Amino acid sequence: QVQLVESGGGSVRPGGSLRLSCESSGLAFPYHRMTWYRQSPAQERELVATIGTDRHTTYADSVKGRFTISRDNAKNTVYLQMNSLKPEDTAVYYCNAVQVVGPRSEYWGQGTQVTVSS
Repeated sequence: QVQLVESGGGSVRPGGSLRLSCESSGLAFPYHRMTWYRQSPAQERELVATIGTDRHTTYADSVKGRFTISRDNAKNTVYLQMNSLKPEDTAVYYCNAVQVVGPRSEYWGQGTQVTVSS
């Protein structure tokens, strides 16, 4: 059974930092493109950052220079380091895995809440 388990969310003041983790099990992690999405009540789910199997990364314009996505294939884990947080970063953050080597499959985590408020 495939599982993606996010952790590291919480409440922080503007300008603060958080590090999200998404630990996977039951899938061939190195063969998956990993993405962080976020969704707030006022907005549709949006892509935050992606890291490919080759470790190539892409970011939403709104987080460039503040967020960093990384992966540790030995730990089957993807991370999202979030610095200089703003109130508009408040959302539920979801981890997504898409297999890009072999048959396509896609999985989602349950989400972790990030709240940025003074």
